Amino acid sequence: MPVAASAIYFLNLRGDVLINRLYRDDVGGNMVDAFRTHIMQTKELGTCPVRQIGGCSFFYMRISNVYIVIVVSSNANVACAFKFVVEAVALFKSYFGGAFDEDAIRNNFVLIYELLDEIMDFGYPQNLSPEILKLYITQEGVRSPFSSKPADKPVPNATLQVTGAVGWRREGLVYKKNEVFLDIVESVNLLMSSKGSVLRCDVTGKILMKCFLSGMPDLKLGLNDKIGLEKESQLKARPTKSGKTIELDDVTFHQCVNLTRFNSEKTVSFVPPDGEFELMKYRITEGVNLPFRVLPTIKELGRTRMEVNVKVKSVFGAKMFALGVVIKIPVPKQTAKTSFQVTSGRAKYNASIDCLVWKIRKFPGQTEPTMSAEVELISTMQEKKSWTRPPIQMEFQVPMFTASGLRVRFLKVWEKSGYNTVEWVRYITKAGSYEIRC
Repeated sequence: MPVAASAIYFLNLRGDVLINRLYRDDVGGNMVDAFRTHIMQTKELGTCPVRQIGGCSFFYMRISNVYIVIVVSSNANVACAFKFVVEAVALFKSYFGGAFDEDAIRNNFVLIYELLDEIMDFGYPQNLSPEILKLYITQEGVRSPFSSKPADKPVPNATLQVTGAVGWRREGLVYKKNEVFLDIVESVNLLMSSKGSVLRCDVTGKILMKCFLSGMPDLKLGLNDKIGLEKESQLKARPTKSGKTIELDDVTFHQCVNLTRFNSEKTVSFVPPDGEFELMKYRITEGVNLPFRVLPTIKELGRTRMEVNVKVKSVFGAKMFALGVVIKIPVPKQTAKTSFQVTSGRAKYNASIDCLVWKIRKFPGQTEPTMSAEVELISTMQEKKSWTRPPIQMEFQVPMFTASGLRVRFLKVWEKSGYNTVEWVRYITKAGSYEIRC
């Protein structure tokens, strides 16, 4: 269920109402008194952003020195309510020159009332895109003297933009060089046992695009996902070429993607926004290609010595390399002295995090650097307690490698003027939560 807000209030830190708007008649006009009495005066503002008082629910968020409170009398979607608040604040900032505080609200209350009537209708959120609203609400807000952001110029063809199907892109864009930059960024999450078995492994990824295209182009993106390849073979009545296919889970798209065509053809078709945006997000749980394998050996020699041996093997191609590799090996708090031998990179003891930190600036593929360390511990008179070994953690970034195996098969750009485009595709894999128990 959507928000279905009954009222929205803007309050300062003292609880004074700066602006309020009632969208429904199912709550009284004194609801803000209940918020002051039961939440603000009881000093419970920081405990939970959702409170129920009587038959109403209060969703509130503090932005600068202003509290934004949404009152609902039904079982509304809380996440949708907070998303509305965040996007509404971004809209106000775009009108006020980047500022949103008590002074900005007092100086722009007429404009805020006009915007509140447009962005919510009978309690249901509407279009909150600054680019679209500025086409027909052309009034400029009173800007803060500390804001140096220039005013956005009005865009022509307002009626077409407001009523058309493409609300995220304006007409009349012209570029001397038409280019598309596409980045596939993946984060690997791994938890491996001390015996080398994988306890948890998945990949979360996103496709980022930066478009500098003239006119109103129509883009079509093809990936090597299993469902898309099977659908393509059915439409073309011939088998697809052999190659690795992957199964995408939990896929979410930008609003520009044509979901009807995706459901029928399983291809990502869209008219892109101008500039940078996130096209889609996904998750992979099967067939993950781990970029590194860590083989640790830790021996406790009595109460005052430890030997640490760690071998890290890069399993990606020999022509590729990882950047900014950091391996953190936990050691006991009573560590007094360490000595290292490494075949690549540098290693040192970081007392603030109780870890041996091994850094390799450039890590080539198909190599196996090792680190050996001797750790001397302080002997204490207290009874020895067993040391619970935290897992080894890794940080890295591997360009032109995807742990999921996702690949871009094609990226087609069509525009009625028929101009040529240049497409750039880049792959990046980095560590999310990469942990190995030892």
